[in-house]
Amino acid sequence: MPRTTPPRPEDIASVLPELAPLARQAVRLHPRAGRPSVHDGSVGGPLLWPADEEWPTCAEEHHNWEPPVSLDDVRQRRALLEAAWLRPREPGEDLLEPDRRAYLDKLQAGHQAHAGPNALLPVAQLYLRDVPGLAGPEGADLLQVLWCPLDHHNGLPAARVVWRNAASVGERLTDPPEPADVEHYGNYVPEPCVLHPEAVTEYPAPHELPEELADRLHDWGKAQEEDSEAGPGGAYYQYELSVSPGWKVGGWGPWSFCDPWPMHCETCDAQYKPLLTIGSAEWDGGSGSWIPLEDREEPSGPTGVRSRANPPMVTIGRGYNMQIYICPTSFDHPHLEVMQ
Repeated sequence: MPRTTPPRPEDIASVLPELAPLARQAVRLHPRAGRPSVHDGSVGGPLLWPADEEWPTCAEEHHNWEPPVSLDDVRQRRALLEAAWLRPREPGEDLLEPDRRAYLDKLQAGHQAHAGPNALLPVAQLYLRDVPGLAGPEGADLLQVLWCPLDHHNGLPAARVVWRNAASVGERLTDPPEPADVEHYGNYVPEPCVLHPEAVTEYPAPHELPEELADRLHDWGKAQEEDSEAGPGGAYYQYELSVSPGWKVGGWGPWSFCDPWPMHCETCDAQYKPLLTIGSAEWDGGSGSWIPLEDREEPSGPTGVRSRANPPMVTIGRGYNMQIYICPTSFDHPHLEVMQ
């Protein structure tokens, strides 16, 4: 089923024409639970990977507050909780029976970190044919993103960006290595999702605007709140009219808890541009107008352990976003990862 973002509550470029030249296209990916194949765009799905190409690993230092767990621990934990949430229960009955609670505790205990490289985990696979405006190196028609599912020095998983030509993949790898260690809570283990790409128009977050313009937007939002007796007031523009939440390609950065800073390629000093945003949720209490039309009806029965706003079950920090920036000069230059 396609996903359709409703029109913005206000045409903000008509209200403040200074914003019109700053409009950018973003492509919301709308990942939803599914069974993607290597020939599909996906989040958390299998990658079209050559059998004779080494699978990437991470040998960097990790910075985790809790002991790691195994990938199988995360999968079993989610399956156990899914079954528990879906089973009929009497009022006041515990979610888990004592034996299942004990098993869950065992799965959550973690283990001592393994020595040696940690295999990377597939995060996203994007066929350029499906994502308007996405372009890579000459001849590439496929973007693959993997990461080490542990916290690194910046508090994020360490990502690897791979561009390739799908037709050049001969015999494919059918049993890729899996990481021995993943983050304690499984926050960096995406559930398999199919994609429903949709192009939308974005404007910069207030943090990236001149102070005078940002102040006018704040005052305008407050006036809208007074007129309607509802809405986020001064944050109206930020949450509902500027940057779309969730997984997306391109667009503007979702700056929120910190201010932007100069981000330049360490090789050539060019200013980085956004490639991929990995969101902890596709909407929240302050951004309800971004909920796709097809997702507006509340389910009539139990929904299991997955949040409707976060089908991949990926959480960045305390519910933030991870954004991958790339150099506009060369795809061979290092990328940048930022938490916003």
